[in-house]
Amino acid sequence: MHTAVKYALVQIPSALLLVAVLVLLRHWWGFPQWVLWLTLLLWVLKDVALYPLVRRAYEPADPGTCAALRGYRGTAREPLAPTGYVEIRGELWRAEVADGRRVERGGEVRVREVRGLTLLVEPAERE
Repeated sequence: MHTAVKYALVQIPSALLLVAVLVLLRHWWGFPQWVLWLTLLLWVLKDVALYPLVRRAYEPADPGTCAALRGYRGTAREPLAPTGYVEIRGELWRAEVADGRRVERGGEVRVREVRGLTLLVEPAERE
């Protein structure tokens, strides 16, 4: 399903609740009809304005994202002996040194394999 449609479907219940409250306000306190329409219009404009900020949350997850890290290089954020965290493309990942060797903090590593959300890394050769 398209991301914008998913976002719109999530917004429908709150818009319906707003309409119900506005109808009750008009019935009980006699709010002018133009105030109700203006409020509803501002509510919809708010949702449209927020869409670019939250769009990524509504996009489908790509199951191949982690596997695509194979071959990437990163930096050990802490000593890997044999597990720890590495930074790859600005993100921290749990990592394990594939051959059991120790990698010092700041050492360069290369992703050899992905197992779940843990990266199997090896010390990278300097090029």
